[in-house]
Amino acid sequence: MSSVDTLDESALAKYLEVNVPGFRGPLTASKFPGGQSNPTFKIDAQSGTYVLRRQPPGKLLKSAHAVDREYRVLAALRDTPVPVAEVFHLCEDTSIIGSMFYVMQYCEGNVYWNPALGEIESPATRTAMYDQMAQTLAAIHSVDVEAVGLGDYGRPGNYFERQVGRWTGQYRASELQRIDPMDRLITWLEANLPADDGQVALVHGDFRLDNLMYASDNSKVIAVLDWELSTLGHPCADLAYQCMAMRLPASDKPQMAPSGLVGLDLSALGLPNEEEYVAKYCEYIGIERIDNWSFFLAFSFFRLAAIAQGVAKRATQGNASNTAAAEVAQLVQPLAEAALELVE
Repeated sequence: MSSVDTLDESALAKYLEVNVPGFRGPLTASKFPGGQSNPTFKIDAQSGTYVLRRQPPGKLLKSAHAVDREYRVLAALRDTPVPVAEVFHLCEDTSIIGSMFYVMQYCEGNVYWNPALGEIESPATRTAMYDQMAQTLAAIHSVDVEAVGLGDYGRPGNYFERQVGRWTGQYRASELQRIDPMDRLITWLEANLPADDGQVALVHGDFRLDNLMYASDNSKVIAVLDWELSTLGHPCADLAYQCMAMRLPASDKPQMAPSGLVGLDLSALGLPNEEEYVAKYCEYIGIERIDNWSFFLAFSFFRLAAIAQGVAKRATQGNASNTAAAEVAQLVQPLAEAALELVE
């Protein structure tokens, strides 16, 4: 029997043997810790090791947990400079394990949760890893979406208008009580939408350190993970979302709450500050500067707050993927207040 944390291993093995070339059971499935959204499992089988990502079981918000979109974008990026795991099969039949899922390659490498990269001894290595991050983000935004078959992966134009509307709707659907700073932030965002500048790119939607896998020697990014929120949109949404870390306080539990770099000696650690990181990204993407930066940052704080509220709502219904979901609920107001401080 399947639940959010377990899979019906026998039924899954039979299904994969038929649908994934070369797959041989029996299998054992173990859930990866961390992550709030789509439960992810390591699959050890006779034919090798795989990764399975599924929608959580139960009633879900419309358009949330779109593992089918995630599968599509990974398949499309296979032959581009963007490093991604190879995908093998998408199962839309919810009777197999209780929800839609896909199976992909298991990549062996390092994932880091804390943007300070405290596990890394060398400041020079940290510098190079952040450089790789900027380069990888620029590679995502440089993908020719028509050439890889993603020309219809999102609606072009008015990206931030649609995103503010979408996340306001998600937030309202998950709202457990009125939070005044969130209401004020929504009003500010709606009143300060930037003019559409015509930029349309593939955007990851959740680009941050812990969604990157580095090679075992940390020399390069070998896989960008968690494409569930990807779409066609404005590249600055990804960039600002990642740069939020430079405006958040450090956390001793980065797997439970987003951790930041505020108060750390970035230079001594070998880490770029926000201005340096944005300049490095601009260099890789081939532009001189970024306008409307305050709006992009405020929108990023708002979106993260809306995501946190969704996790909190799922926790009350008992189908959140991480047991720390209740703690995440406490983040909504501080995130909204940080955004208001930025713009007011």
